[in-house]
Amino acid sequence: MTLRPPRSFLKAERDDALAYEMAQEQAAALGRLGRALEAALAALARHDGAIAREPDSESPSPSASRERERLVQNASEALWCFVVQREASGLRDQRLIFREYGVPAEVRNRMGIVGGRGSVGDH
Repeated sequence: MTLRPPRSFLKAERDDALAYEMAQEQAAALGRLGRALEAALAALARHDGAIAREPDSESPSPSASRERERLVQNASEALWCFVVQREASGLRDQRLIFREYGVPAEVRNRMGIVGGRGSVGDH
């Protein structure tokens, strides 16, 4: 005679495995989105640093202004995606993100605005 565990045990094991895989995917998504936010903020900071080092930094060229606008838009979209994923995971305090990642107010204020000039989808 073969002994088998009750069906309720098998269902619980499947549910646990699914919950574990979902938690893994949430953590991986948060990691990817956090790295994307860091990269977008770093690109903006590099651009601002390069403009500040130019001799006539008080009036950047129109192309530099457009590039900065695009970088701010990219950073705000990356921030929005990261915040949405965190909230979907139950992490609701955005102040920690702003502080830990050093998110400029300009990027925070644009978070969630879609279709601005220089948007990622405007290639």
